[in-house]
Amino acid sequence: MSTDEAFPPVARNPSRTYTVIGLGAIGGYYGGRLAAAGHTVRFLVRSGAADIRRAGLEVTSPHGDIFLPTIDVFDDPTHVPPSDVVVLTTKTTDTLAALPLLDTLVGPSTQAVLVLQNGLGVEATVAERAGEVPVVGGMCFICSHKEGPGRINHLDYGAVTLGRFRPGYEPAGPTPEVTGIADDLAAAGLPVTRLDALGTGRWKKLVWNIPYNGLSVVLDAGTDQLMAHSATRELVTSLMHEVHGAATAAGHCFDLSFVDTMLTDTEKMTPYAPSMKLDFDAGRPLELDAIYAAPIAAARAAGAPMRQVEALHHQLRFLTGP
Repeated sequence: MSTDEAFPPVARNPSRTYTVIGLGAIGGYYGGRLAAAGHTVRFLVRSGAADIRRAGLEVTSPHGDIFLPTIDVFDDPTHVPPSDVVVLTTKTTDTLAALPLLDTLVGPSTQAVLVLQNGLGVEATVAERAGEVPVVGGMCFICSHKEGPGRINHLDYGAVTLGRFRPGYEPAGPTPEVTGIADDLAAAGLPVTRLDALGTGRWKKLVWNIPYNGLSVVLDAGTDQLMAHSATRELVTSLMHEVHGAATAAGHCFDLSFVDTMLTDTEKMTPYAPSMKLDFDAGRPLELDAIYAAPIAAARAAGAPMRQVEALHHQLRFLTGP
């Protein structure tokens, strides 16, 4: 998929309401698309709500810019009206701080909690907090970053893969909450894939996230640089194969040709600094537990330890301090 390929909208049914926790690269982009499609979307931010309300939400994108001069932004969860879907878009390093918000935001009318985060196992802690409310996991294949409060720069891609969470990533099949959210995202012009097995989707996302996020930090390089040099391209490929092997051993099987697809898509991608590199350069915590520690533990439990991934994880831990 190239940056000049528009995402055609489909028939709209903007009755479902959303509360998006976080207004960054993910929350701002997908929440903005839903709002532009006619949904009621509320954003919960840690600070600066009044300033964002005054300036509005602006998303620049090769698939069509969005400017919403009037948006609902809150910094107090008790002021947020009930919504059908609560969307968690914070970094996994902020999950523990965000979990108490669900106690206020999730209520009798909540149909689902949607978790748009990187890594493995991220839905489990949310599910414990959400009680009987279904939890949906979402993988965002997107190049996007936040340039300032309410200012999102979308560079490329934007597809979403959704699946219902079951403990242990047991397959859940098609469920009403996944279908409803997927229909809304598709109506907002976003490519959406519905998964019967969320765990498989999580491991497929790790095929990309593990090599590019970590190597971009360790080697101080963007995706284009990693792909342009034969040695680093070979390293990326080897790491991808290792992740694929671990996924297979853990019971989340997908064709090895997916590795070639990821390599080809990345070669076509607009030159991009992965989120972990942006966080490292800015001195922010890195999502090492969700993207590295959790899959490393799962691989070892499945009898397929990822030695190269473990080495990359150790290097990242060294760079980030004790």
